[in-house]
Amino acid sequence: MTKHRSVPLTLTFMMVLASVSAGASDKKKDVDSIGNRRVAHRSISEQKEIAIGKQYATEIDRSARIIKDPVINEYVNRVAQNVARNSDLKIPLTVKVIDSPDINAFALPGGFLYVNSGLLQAATEEDQVAGVVAHEIAHVAARHWASQMTKATILQYAMLPLVFTPMSVGVYYGVMEAYMNGVPLAFLKFSRNDEAEADYLGIQYMYKAGYDPNAYVAFFGKIVQEQRRDPGSVPSIFADHPPTAERIIKVEQEIKSILPNRSEYLVSTSEFNDMKTRLEGVMSMRQKMEKSEGGPTLQKRQPDNKTSPTAQPSGQQNPEEDKPPVLKRRD
Repeated sequence: MTKHRSVPLTLTFMMVLASVSAGASDKKKDVDSIGNRRVAHRSISEQKEIAIGKQYATEIDRSARIIKDPVINEYVNRVAQNVARNSDLKIPLTVKVIDSPDINAFALPGGFLYVNSGLLQAATEEDQVAGVVAHEIAHVAARHWASQMTKATILQYAMLPLVFTPMSVGVYYGVMEAYMNGVPLAFLKFSRNDEAEADYLGIQYMYKAGYDPNAYVAFFGKIVQEQRRDPGSVPSIFADHPPTAERIIKVEQEIKSILPNRSEYLVSTSEFNDMKTRLEGVMSMRQKMEKSEGGPTLQKRQPDNKTSPTAQPSGQQNPEEDKPPVLKRRD
């Protein structure tokens, strides 16, 4: 009898799980429910995730070239915080800009977001920046990092002090070598499913914040064109999960199926143009400083008065120096 009862109980339990899962999936389609729905994968506590992210951020801040300009920082922070307020993120977001030519942005566990200057320079409109930022915020909101830890069975690392040691390979999308030394590679690489979910949630966050989600697809196109024009020039944001035709089509379909049409979107702002002008000035100044500090200099060689028998007092010229060379016959 117990065996007979276990079957329907098991089936009932599976049906309940399926119902909960379906309900959660349906809620992910409801843009109006953003901020009041559960999208996070659960494994470790948020407090532990934030603590580990803070350790990573400390290492990056110490070794990366962080842009300190207040105008650039205020602008990027404003765009990112606007997206975060219109997302499912439950923790504070800390935003910094890195001086790096790579077209890249990445978020650490615990809500630490870094945006490269190369991304800001490549973007032609504010909504393109917002799209990439929204994708990274989606990784944090869904807690993909914690999920990856569990899947990779490396939860033990979260319980131990992190020891940062130099590495010879990049640890985030293959391009973070310069300022991510020592962060375990498995901690920051996401599966294709996680990337797809970040696309899915990111376009919703863009929409909720007032931006046109199609700008995210447009930026995909920019990456593809740049890669075709100069192969290997964009080894950054989509290195492991490139903007393939399949991925682009999927995002376009999701935009049409889950996002209601709007009569207008926020495309760009005057602050975006001001930031771009300011950033060009900062980059130009940095390049000039590097040339002046690191370039070779030529020094005129001075005669040694002690050893040169023809050395003349200062201000006088050696008459022998004006004579042409004379060829002597060899006896």
